[in-house]
Amino acid sequence: MTLAAAALTESVKERALELGFDLVAIGPASPPEHGPALVRWLAAGHAGSMGYLERRLAERLEPSRVLPGARAVVCVGLNYWQGEPAPDPSWSPVARYAWGRDYHDLMTPRLASLAAHLGEACGAASKAYVDTGPVLERDLAARAGLGWVGKNTMLLHPELGSWFLIGVLLTTAALDFDGPLPDRCGSCRACLDACPTGAFAAPYVLDARRCISYLTIEHRGEIEPTLANLLGPWQFGCDVCQEVCPWNRKAPLTEEPAFLPSARYPGAEAVSAMSDGDLRARFAGTALLRPRPAGLRRNAAIARENAARAGRVPA
Repeated sequence: MTLAAAALTESVKERALELGFDLVAIGPASPPEHGPALVRWLAAGHAGSMGYLERRLAERLEPSRVLPGARAVVCVGLNYWQGEPAPDPSWSPVARYAWGRDYHDLMTPRLASLAAHLGEACGAASKAYVDTGPVLERDLAARAGLGWVGKNTMLLHPELGSWFLIGVLLTTAALDFDGPLPDRCGSCRACLDACPTGAFAAPYVLDARRCISYLTIEHRGEIEPTLANLLGPWQFGCDVCQEVCPWNRKAPLTEEPAFLPSARYPGAEAVSAMSDGDLRARFAGTALLRPRPAGLRRNAAIARENAARAGRVPA
């Protein structure tokens, strides 16, 4: 027995909140509006070495290629803000989203449960992604009303700011759509001015090749010395453009305990000396293994050099 679109939509939203998501919005599965901008961004070389973004470009520009018959996108957000001061200052060189368990492991099973709910309710086919597939999650989520895209290219919500992670569920179910939120960045350029490496080519345009998150996580091999000197203490990701954003000043604390660190961060000196096996064991179940052990040691070595240059002892 299938439900009417309105009732089905309400049941999906209720189920998403029951599963622990903090935000949920639904939009169409039509081609993302900023597809042409993505093509231009890739052509400008702003993706750096992230060639995987171009390999499945046709699917990113057309969700129905990912899930034939897709009609709607259920977009969810999960708050990871752990508060200020931080519960464990040793983690300050690591982006906040990576302090606890890997968010993929937290969100993917919940999206699978949401897909099962739709399957049971109306027989719909669904596919879930948490930044692992050929879909433009942020663009689809913005169109659905989960937030607006800020000048730092992150999704911003009036209550959660940008301290939340995005997941999407493409589905063939017929659902009612929400509407997009207006851009509320106004004349503010705090994020643009605060970026340590000047990674913003323009408002709303990030040159990943200069972004600390890209350099410490996605980039393989050596980091150009001039940029390495600007990384400061960061060893995995960067939160600077979020820390200065006015919309993040009143973000509520996460209700997900798995985002809290379970042990102290070893610090740059220890990480520099750890073997591949030691690093894999220490950071198992977290997002920190994305740059691989060699990348972690590289980042730690740069942080030590930057601390020595500044006359500081690294944490």
